[in-house]
Formats: sequence, structure tokens, C-alpha cells
Amino acid sequence: MKIDIYTHWWPQKAAQRLLEKAKPTTDPIAKKYLERRESRTAVNTLDLRFRFMDRHPDVLHVLTISNPPPELFTDPADTAEVCQMANDEMIDLVINYPDRFIGAAAILPMNDMDLALKECDRALGELGMHGIRLFTNVLGEKLNAEMLRPLYEKMVEYDKPIWIHPTEPQTVSVGQEWLLGWEYETSKAMVDIAGSWVFEDLPDLKMITHHLGSMIPFFEQRIRWLAPNPRTHKNLKKFHNDTALYGGTAALMCGYAFFGADNILFGTDMPLGTARVPHSAGFMEWTLRAVEAMDIPDEEKEKIFLLNAINLLRLAV
Repeated sequence: MKIDIYTHWWPQKAAQRLLEKAKPTTDPIAKKYLERRESRTAVNTLDLRFRFMDRHPDVLHVLTISNPPPELFTDPADTAEVCQMANDEMIDLVINYPDRFIGAAAILPMNDMDLALKECDRALGELGMHGIRLFTNVLGEKLNAEMLRPLYEKMVEYDKPIWIHPTEPQTVSVGQEWLLGWEYETSKAMVDIAGSWVFEDLPDLKMITHHLGSMIPFFEQRIRWLAPNPRTHKNLKKFHNDTALYGGTAALMCGYAFFGADNILFGTDMPLGTARVPHSAGFMEWTLRAVEAMDIPDEEKEKIFLLNAINLLRLAV
């Protein structure tokens, strides 16, 4: 068995409600991006998704919601409603299809911290979800902003992780920088966190990055010598990181050299890539082959494929 720690789902009803409630001033490019989340694809339609999952029945999925951030579209009350709808649907999938989905990360209305903390308690405490998803900025605020302290403290209390997903800075329209811009945004967010109060004050806080820490492993030595805070390099090694590099064993080995096997989890960005590679499960298959080709002991591959996710999410498997 394997656990894919970073697969994507966008609940269709929640996407429809978000479009209905979207403010007239919403960026048209951002709105078009959201409309794609409402259309029938493997990111929101079970029969299509199961068709791809059937190719790898030994892989269980953890569900996360990707771009766009709901708080870009609606006022806090409407954002909270959309988040509740999305979280309810995701945990229903985990409950109703335990042979397919083993966990889900909640989304929160990040345009109001009181509502975000309330939904965090509902999603993690009542629904039993396995963590939360944040973007690399919160309406333009960095992830080391003091306003996030109460949320981070709550996540330490729950002992559940935060999935970090890249998104654009507020000066760029959603969907415009997904090629390399997102990797920069992830790397910048990690350096901001690692060089600040976050891990110093909350050493037990758990965060999962997308795309194996993006630029951080490659630029390790540059960061070691040029980061203004000497703690940054040490704290960067505290992140947990997925393998969603779409293949590329050399890049995986670079990440392995920096983070070590204990802080790497199998993650693929599934169902992305299914449209690009006919008759396949897309990026999942490329990632599977790349991890299998890593020149590391089999017991460390088992950590990456399975054991690290069980331990981090405290799963009963």
C-alpha cells in the first residue's frame, strides 16, 4: 500500500456556491480560473477520478483543495459557508470510500481569523479531518505574519499538519504564474517561516510543502551563506515535503540529500497530468517510477511511500 499525501479535489457544489457569491469586483482572470473548478473533470467528478485511480488500486489518496483561494472572491461570511461545504464533502468522501481516500485537509475562511479558528475546530475536532491547507500568502500577508499565531498554536494543540500550496502574490492574477512563479513563492514562504518566530516559538508545528520544497534543496549552500538569519538553514529542515516533481529522480535525490527520508512523503498532484498523458494516471505514474528509481534503501522508500504519512497524520491503517 502507498499513500499519496497531496492529491487535489475541488468540490463542485462549493465551487458553484463560490461563483454565485463572487463579488462583482472579482478579477475576471481569477473568476475564469474558478469556473474551471466547476466543470466536469477528475478534480471534481468521482467516476472520472476512479477511472484513473483504478490503474493504481494500492494507492490511497489524501484530498486537498488547490487554487484559487476562496477568500479572493467573497466576504468572510460567504467564504466561511463555502469552506464548510467543501470540508463536509471531502470528509464524506473519506468516510464513504475508505478504500480510495484515507484523509483530507480542511480549507478555512482566511479573510477572518475568528471564523477561520472556528472552522478549524469544526473541521479537525468535529469532522476529524487530518489538517488544514494554507496558501503561500494570505491575502498578501506572509506566512510568518503575527496574525497567524493563533492558528499555528491551534494546529500544535491538534498535532496535525498544515499543507502549504503555492499561489500568486496579490499583485498577479490567479493562474498566471503556475510554471516557475509558484516554485519561487513556495521557496520564499519557506524562508520567511524558517527565518522567523514560527519554528522557534512553535517547534512542534508541522508543515508539508508541495514539490519537495521547490528551490530550497538546490540552493542549500546559497541559503546557508546568504540568509540573514543563521537559524534559517536549520529550520528549513523541519518542513515535511512531497515528491510531486512529475518524475525526475535526480531532483528527488537532491531533495533527499537536504531533507532526508524521514521528511519526504509520496505525493503526486493527482489528477493533474491525466489529460496530458492519454490512457495513464498522469503525474502519478511518472512520480511512482521516479521514487522507485531512487538510489536509497528499500526501507527508506517504504517510509516515503507509506510510513511517514501514517506517522504524520496519525492514521489507523
